[in-house]
Amino acid sequence: MRKQIAAANWKMNLTLTEGEALLDAISAKPHSLAPNQEAIFAVPFPYISMAQAKVGAKTNVYVAAQNCSNKLSGAYTGEVSVTMLQSMCVKYVVIGHSERREYFNESNELLAQKVDTCLENQTTPIFCCGEPLVIREAGTQNDYVAGQLTESLFHLPEASISKLVIAYEPIWAIGTGKTASSEQAQEMHAFIRSHIASKYGASVADSISILYGGSVKSANAVEIFGQPDVDGGLVGGASLIADEFVAIINALKK
Repeated sequence: MRKQIAAANWKMNLTLTEGEALLDAISAKPHSLAPNQEAIFAVPFPYISMAQAKVGAKTNVYVAAQNCSNKLSGAYTGEVSVTMLQSMCVKYVVIGHSERREYFNESNELLAQKVDTCLENQTTPIFCCGEPLVIREAGTQNDYVAGQLTESLFHLPEASISKLVIAYEPIWAIGTGKTASSEQAQEMHAFIRSHIASKYGASVADSISILYGGSVKSANAVEIFGQPDVDGGLVGGASLIADEFVAIINALKK
């Protein structure tokens, strides 16, 4: 079975004390991870050392960064390189989140460079893709997401793309009052897998974990994660509530 992942994206939330308390509260609540399951905490850069100290010894629990530079070093004030993250034993980096694309104008070309930089430095990208409302309403979401995947990932050799985690974000269903159904999630996840298979073959596509990033919460996690091509979630707001995120971890497929 593919790796099943509950990934918490804290975004720009919580003070250091609040982050410590949240990790302590999650650790104190009953949950377990099967051998094919992982919990990942994508925390703000200043909290990486704290989070590593809290979860570093736990089996199948990892800390991720929410972004990295496409450069390894140099005069890039305010940036953080993947080599810096690697030196802190950070295993995962979120690449191309919809907020990075929208607010910081990150292009598919730039994201391809970031993916390369991560893979060249033994760090796993959690590559985000997904369509905005105008694209969904036009019915061209498959072409849009295919373009993101093709332009950012399809230069990779088979051995490299197999190392990725992909996260699908239906941007149109986040903060719009519209709701993405579990069937719509499955439909896009299946399309993503088929698009990867069109270049790399079914066995490669079937090995890649694809997470759903559309307002996952405890109330819908079991239904969404139960879809055949959904391998967990990239969780925003619900990951800031201990009870919610523990329930989401426990909803992963065994």
